[in-house]
Amino acid sequence: MQPRYPETGDLLTSATLRWARSLSELVSVVFEDDDLLVLNKPADLVCHPTKGDALSSLISRARLYLGEGSHPQLVNRLDRETSGLVLCARTAPAARELRQIWESRRVTKTYQAIVHGVPAQTTGIVDAPLGRDIASPVAIKDRVCADGAPAQTEWLLLRAFRRPEGEFSLLRVRPLTGRKHQIRIHLAHLGHPLVGDELAYLAFVERRLSEAQRARLLLPKQALHAGELGFCWRGREWWFRVEPEAWFADFIAAGLPLAAQPGVSES
Repeated sequence: MQPRYPETGDLLTSATLRWARSLSELVSVVFEDDDLLVLNKPADLVCHPTKGDALSSLISRARLYLGEGSHPQLVNRLDRETSGLVLCARTAPAARELRQIWESRRVTKTYQAIVHGVPAQTTGIVDAPLGRDIASPVAIKDRVCADGAPAQTEWLLLRAFRRPEGEFSLLRVRPLTGRKHQIRIHLAHLGHPLVGDELAYLAFVERRLSEAQRARLLLPKQALHAGELGFCWRGREWWFRVEPEAWFADFIAAGLPLAAQPGVSES
């Protein structure tokens, strides 16, 4: 019997099947056992499908990778523009247990972010409530607002560097709460927005950024990478770590280090 799309039941074409045979190139597996599949999601890929393409989302690729009869469930999600670690539970009990861990915030999530400018301090916490930006025509956009939900983001300056376009910093960021777009909003509120953050432009929603807007973004994707995850589950500590994609590392490597500051890593 000819295989079908996991989401829609539509028949897979021969061209898509040829792609599916190369899923090792489309799914970056960090860890796998009978209960858990840990993936390194590339930037510009959604976690859940928005159209009937078997390769258009991370979860549909995971289903194809695991094979017929598999029912992986996402434990955590990342924005389309963010790269990094995503956990898929392979069984219902694992999904239930891991989601309880996430819901109770018994998980450590650490990101790397490249931002515009250099913070005056080497570490800090942004404590600013978030709510919907009702003045924005972008429906998915939130902002800092006094009557919003509590939100805190911890950050540490790892490296400061200069490129022809200006000065930039590599930050280690840890969200202490889990609000929508929390990191990108808090870093902008700090005065150091993410490099490549498309939400600054309404045209991003319709995928019609002008060449001038793309040039100002400096990168084709936002410079935010979910690089580390840690939690305790089933009597043991779990810790996963993945490096950013090449374009992320190359942007930093092409810069000249600024004068060392106390607490800033030289690595």
